Amino acid sequence: MKILAFAGSSSSTSINRELVKFVLKDFQHEEINLIDLNNFTMPVFSVDLEKKGFPDEAHHFLKAIEECDVIICSLAEHNRSYSTAFKNLFDWASRINVKVFQNKPMLLMSTSPGGYGGGNVMNTAKTFFPQFAADIKDTFSLPKFYENFDLESGVINPDMLSELKMKIENFKNSITND
Repeated sequence: MKILAFAGSSSSTSINRELVKFVLKDFQHEEINLIDLNNFTMPVFSVDLEKKGFPDEAHHFLKAIEECDVIICSLAEHNRSYSTAFKNLFDWASRINVKVFQNKPMLLMSTSPGGYGGGNVMNTAKTFFPQFAADIKDTFSLPKFYENFDLESGVINPDMLSELKMKIENFKNSITND
């Protein structure tokens, strides 16, 4: 199985990237393509720029989705929405192929330092990603990242760890049963 994994953040210290890396430990026997949004830097989308053509990075992102079997991502929340880096990549890619996620099964996550765990961006993504051909199999949101996550141990809150492990198993079961 080929996994495309990413954090919806361009931060070099992304907590969402850390959550993704932690979850990927449960898929260590799979082929993993962990991408960094910093490798997909493009001009801010506009219809004027679109008339001049599409950036190669948008095509590369869509190709990475095409080549995977499943997607694991964790979205950063900036002002209750997607990060600018992710939204720009998404905007460009969706103009090339409105079915950005190409019906790939997805484990969708979010985390934040606050108590809502990126819940706003999660709720937005749960509503809109399926309109762009995301097959969201399960979701997980980790609140209070710095209280509930250790860079060496991962999720340290036992209840949240149990919930995450259950969701990973549900995700695995859903993709093997499809």
